[in-house]
Amino acid sequence: MSRVFVAFGSNLENPAGQVGAAIETLAALPGLTLTKASSLYRTAPVGYLDQPDFVNAVAEFDSALSADALLDALQAVEERFGRVRTFRNAPRVLDLDLLWYEGVTRDDARLTLPHPRMHERAFVMVPLAEIAPELELGAHGKAAALAGSLAGQGIVKLD
Repeated sequence: MSRVFVAFGSNLENPAGQVGAAIETLAALPGLTLTKASSLYRTAPVGYLDQPDFVNAVAEFDSALSADALLDALQAVEERFGRVRTFRNAPRVLDLDLLWYEGVTRDDARLTLPHPRMHERAFVMVPLAEIAPELELGAHGKAAALAGSLAGQGIVKLD
């Protein structure tokens, strides 16, 4: 089993409900065991700004799946939830990103691990730091320190 972290985001069709249901759906997949899930957070969109705010979370799983099999599973869940890819940073029912996969460093046409921009994004780092503050992200440092440095990005914890 490998420790993995997945980011969840939604800004359409009851985003908090979408994220919660997606976490439950992944937890029920063969080969994945949910170990921790962050709180939900509201964040402003990045890139394309003319859209509703997002609800984001991060969850930790123990995975018996390879990185490629996990990516396939994440994309299948997005599709099942109605994800339509129209343009970069478009509004979406569900967005799942494989952030970190224990022991895997990779950069190819299909997958980059760790996720190449996660250390720049409060909507990833704040929920990640909530559940894994000591997670070391290579040269970027620990999750908690990175989250603290991104506090000005306008992320709000939901009750």
